[in-house]
Amino acid sequence: MHKKWSWVALVAVLALLVAACGDDAEETTTTAPGTTTTAATTTTTAAEPLKIGMILVGPENDRGWSQAHAEAGAYLEEKLGVEIVILDKVNTADRPETTVDQVVTQMINEGAGMIFATSDDMRDGIEIGAAQHPDVPMIWSSGDSAWPEAGDAYRPDLTNLGNTMGRMEYGKMIAGCAAALTTQTGQLGYLGPLINAETRRLASSVYLGAQYCWENYRGEDPADLGFRVDWIGFWFNIPGVTLDPTQVANDFFDSGIDVVISGIDTTEGLVVAGQRAAAGEAVWAIPYDFRGACDEAPDICLGVPYFNWGPAYVRIVQSVLDGNFAAEFEWFGPDWADINDPDTSGIGYVKGPGLSAENADLVDQFIAGLADGSINLFVGPLNYQDGTPFLGDGEVATDLQVWFMEQLLEGMVGASA
Repeated sequence: MHKKWSWVALVAVLALLVAACGDDAEETTTTAPGTTTTAATTTTTAAEPLKIGMILVGPENDRGWSQAHAEAGAYLEEKLGVEIVILDKVNTADRPETTVDQVVTQMINEGAGMIFATSDDMRDGIEIGAAQHPDVPMIWSSGDSAWPEAGDAYRPDLTNLGNTMGRMEYGKMIAGCAAALTTQTGQLGYLGPLINAETRRLASSVYLGAQYCWENYRGEDPADLGFRVDWIGFWFNIPGVTLDPTQVANDFFDSGIDVVISGIDTTEGLVVAGQRAAAGEAVWAIPYDFRGACDEAPDICLGVPYFNWGPAYVRIVQSVLDGNFAAEFEWFGPDWADINDPDTSGIGYVKGPGLSAENADLVDQFIAGLADGSINLFVGPLNYQDGTPFLGDGEVATDLQVWFMEQLLEGMVGASA
């Protein structure tokens, strides 16, 4: 016992001597053969990672919009070492007593130094939250509050609230092209969520892509392509509140439509198509939002246009870490060198097994035309659904005209408001 305690005492003395030297101690580290460097050793406490609160409108595992954001959060953790805290199902049906601004305050009180609000529906709540916490940087994904050209939507007083959104119009055009190349009946259905400027421009983009490929690659008369839009009333099914997307998809197929393109956050359209195909019907579907969405019925999936939020989120969070965050509006597009590059492209399209090899080649040709600018579908003459002009002959749409589309386009069947 005496020897043991003597050894402990010796170690303690040595520890005190080292501590007394403090920051004056030096260590020599070999960095390469024949090269040495000398660095002062210091004792510091590592800073805690930036905690980011992410508010999702739907379930975190919806295989659609919300899951795409959640996976971008995991990407942020991997790339930048931040901590992501998620609250999902923040909507009036799932959490009727919870408001977005309440969630913002709770997350900040629990240590969040940045907030992402990830739905168009969150406008009021995130603007209130940003005003209440002006020193906390926030992003409203899909919003336009930081866009000076956005008229009454612009909120210059909210200097901590920026916006980011992907140019999904391209992905939807590609989806429309794949649908028009595949249909055997010439009848397409669009399973829409609620009606606003965003959903009108995305549904219209599908229609424009379908019309182009129907006419230019199949040589068909544009007037012979049917395109119907049915809206369920929200981004996903809420029993007793929205139309049931499963029933809407079945109604589409019962009416002679053989390709359903989804604009909602979840995969009911694809699931129904898979069930009916298994029963012997020649039907197909295109889901939305999430890169892996085709997995639920791959054989009849023509592909999926999806958001890849990771690269944009990394750029924004890095600006916070660097101390130069600015409340800006960003509308990012695909990386045309490789629209499916996970580190660079904000919008992608994964072709599904249901797309024939011949049509897949034509889709690639269409993508190449979008990439080099030889195909621009937002060029007049284009009329709104009621016949009033949207774009004059040869007029190229501005970002504002596309962003704030007031109606569906002429030739589309379905409600515009």
